[in-house]
Amino acid sequence: MDMLLEFFQGFVGLGAAVLLPVVICLLGLFFRMKPGQAIEAGLFVGIGFQGLCLAVNLLITTIQPVMSYYESMGSGYNVLEIGFAALGGAAWTVPFAVLAIPAIVIINLILVRMKLTKVLNVDIWNFMHFLVPGALAYALFDSAIIGFLVTLILAVVTLFFAQWAAPKWGEFFGLEGTTCTTLSFVAWVYPIAVLINKIIDAIPGLKNLDVEMSAIEAKLGVFGKPAIIGIVVGAFLSLLTSQPLGAALTICMGVAASMLLIPRMVGIMMEGLSPIGTYANTYMKSKIGDDADVYIGMDIALGLGDPACITCTAIMIPVTIILAFLVPDMRFFPLGILAEVCYLAPMCVLGSNGNIFRTLVVMTCIMYVTLFFANIFAGEATQMMTVTGVHFDSMVTASHFGWNPGNVVVSLVHSLMN
Repeated sequence: MDMLLEFFQGFVGLGAAVLLPVVICLLGLFFRMKPGQAIEAGLFVGIGFQGLCLAVNLLITTIQPVMSYYESMGSGYNVLEIGFAALGGAAWTVPFAVLAIPAIVIINLILVRMKLTKVLNVDIWNFMHFLVPGALAYALFDSAIIGFLVTLILAVVTLFFAQWAAPKWGEFFGLEGTTCTTLSFVAWVYPIAVLINKIIDAIPGLKNLDVEMSAIEAKLGVFGKPAIIGIVVGAFLSLLTSQPLGAALTICMGVAASMLLIPRMVGIMMEGLSPIGTYANTYMKSKIGDDADVYIGMDIALGLGDPACITCTAIMIPVTIILAFLVPDMRFFPLGILAEVCYLAPMCVLGSNGNIFRTLVVMTCIMYVTLFFANIFAGEATQMMTVTGVHFDSMVTASHFGWNPGNVVVSLVHSLMN
């Protein structure tokens, strides 16, 4: 069992850029693609995702001076905020982790075959979104069985939320045949975004306020192009954080480059995913009928290609800092979360139909809730990390304890029981 666990940890540890080509290639062969076509599809998806990661990291690295500007405000806090990578890696050390991947995949295939869902989740890297709450339940209730069941339940629940979001996801972002299966965003952020937009629709005046990237581009011409908007956004951040001229110019170019490169990389991924989707639908129709469409479940990062996502991400960085000071008895400084704001944006943009004003309202509300829960559940987060064998000198927390619905529910249930 230990050898098997070590194998899975090593396999998952290779990262999505390595996992995806393998999974997509095997999926293509399963759906009866020719070996050459399956290999090519896997390579395009892997290369596109690697390029997407590089472009996103370019954005994060570019705005690092902005985040460093706020770092000096982080002294005096007694809780350490850790990143999602460390959290996910720790979750893979729990006893039932070795069973998670095969169990989730088998259940998914059964549900698709029974026509209970149309979503085929191939985003194995983000199975951590199910495992982290499972590990938390294991730590809080001292039961590996409860932890494993929580993991499986969340994996199944995600499929239905992903199917609900799939048509709009595909149409809005131009990602037909795919959907998002990243639990925190499709089953938490997106429903909240839809709800807040319904509330805005009921408010006279606000409901007619429409600020979309396409409208900005139409009115401003070349000055409304994503690259120019990137320059403006970079200049805004630079002025806000008193950057010297050289750093300001670097930030402007980095943000502009990200706004162009991210959608291009998504386009490369879609070159590999499109044929997989075609073969998958043909195969499923031959097996279970003409109404058997399949959506390929992918990472939230596919939605980052929309220019509104990057624009709203940049604006939300200083807003997040302000929100941190509004949380009662705040015990951590959200420096790590600043690097994760970009992943919050796609579902907020989708729920707001690209309206920047509405997106910022939604992101502000969700970010406050995220900071609030991540703060009050720091004790639970620390307890979870302790059972994984990863130790820190202080209490810890992470964004996942604020925007992962599994963590929020498990922590609330534990608090109520105690």
